[in-house]
Amino acid sequence: LPAHNPAPAPGFSNAGYAPGNQVPYGYPQYAPGNFQGVAGAGTYGFQAQPMGGPAGLGAPPVQNQPTTKDGTIWMPIPPPPPNCPPGLEYLTQIDQILIHQQIELLEIFIGFESNNKYEIKNTLGQRVYFAVEDTDCCTRNCCGPSRPFTIRIMDNLGREVITLQRPLRCSSCCFPCCLQEVEIQAPPGTPVGYVVQNWHPCLPRFTIQDERRTDILKIGGPCVVCSCCEDVNFEVKSLDEISTVGKISKQWSGFLKEAFTDTDNFGITFPMDLDVKMKAVMIGACFLIDFMFFERVGDTQQRTGVWQ
Repeated sequence: LPAHNPAPAPGFSNAGYAPGNQVPYGYPQYAPGNFQGVAGAGTYGFQAQPMGGPAGLGAPPVQNQPTTKDGTIWMPIPPPPPNCPPGLEYLTQIDQILIHQQIELLEIFIGFESNNKYEIKNTLGQRVYFAVEDTDCCTRNCCGPSRPFTIRIMDNLGREVITLQRPLRCSSCCFPCCLQEVEIQAPPGTPVGYVVQNWHPCLPRFTIQDERRTDILKIGGPCVVCSCCEDVNFEVKSLDEISTVGKISKQWSGFLKEAFTDTDNFGITFPMDLDVKMKAVMIGACFLIDFMFFERVGDTQQRTGVWQ
């Protein structure tokens, strides 16, 4: 029988993958079996049989998924594999993440910059993590998108499992010795990797490093970082920049949302078998890209960017 290829999540393309190759990074890694719709998942996809289960059996019931008082469906806690930092076991079972920044009414009406909040979900619409920016009022409204920040990422038990630390750095490529970077800690206090900006006169360029500051992957973006009616893609590549490993995409949210708010939607794809620490570092890279190219203060279009 021909293999069934489920459709990718919104914002990602399956173009360029020939039949018979390894399952592409943009796809959920489904095992053979039946599919069962998930109430409330919207366009995110279907509940599938977990990897490793016997073929031919139906998907497990979804009624017992953990929920909160507001009805949020959380991703069930998977068993932790060996040598996995606590809280990162969720990342072992997913190859795609959707990040949704929450709308803050105070920012819309009076232009007052508040702490950013984000939902981090899998392709089924289940919340994996919840992220909150932790900066003071003066820093947010005076430094704008260039501000140093601490972002705390929590799991469904309320534990802080990932911490992102961005120091205050120069916002101009005219000073290549002091470019942007973010440190990723998992658990908090234990660095697992870094994302550092590389100097380039007109292109967004970053390097993903491990905890020993060894270069692991490269990130490259387009010359014009403008999300007008289409997604903006930042390719994650090998060190030689020949093979593509994953992608960080700023997804188009519609005219009203893009014009009147700075709330952004992102998608991240990576190989299923990528080290969970590097998956966490790619999440950190997504937040740095958001602040550098898509964050603004009040009604201004201030950006950190590459040229400012």
